[in-house]
Amino acid sequence: MHIRRVSFDHPDAVKLNDQVQAEYAVRYGDDGDATVMAASDFEPPNGIYLIAYDELGTPVASGGWRAQDANDEGNLDGDAEVKRMYVIEQMRGRGLARRILAALEEDARAAGRIRMVLETGLKQPEAIALYTSSGYEPCAKFGYYRHYESSRCFAKSL
Repeated sequence: MHIRRVSFDHPDAVKLNDQVQAEYAVRYGDDGDATVMAASDFEPPNGIYLIAYDELGTPVASGGWRAQDANDEGNLDGDAEVKRMYVIEQMRGRGLARRILAALEEDARAAGRIRMVLETGLKQPEAIALYTSSGYEPCAKFGYYRHYESSRCFAKSL
């Protein structure tokens, strides 16, 4: 696997984003994640977006982080918010998400962020397992879904 930085509006990122949105729609019975995001959110030094490619150059996994500071959605100064972690179904269970997450943490730390945060939902138990096994702990809810009962937020000090 080769992990490469791309823009959030890169065609491969759009393709994987469409796939993860379709999966969210099935799991939650809605139109997917409604969190507002822009390609500029993931531009260094305020964020990064990564895609893992297989040996044939096919995009198989993605993830990004974007800078967040204290706001009315519950973020704190120095937050780096994880977004769009996704591995295509046939490549799951091979450690790709863990590799992308580690690369995101390293990049956010180098950018001066002090806490990695993320929001996921109860209908994504494998995501919750990944994050808790990677040292993330429950934290105060933040973000677009902070008022939803099914939302779960996690944080890890960088």
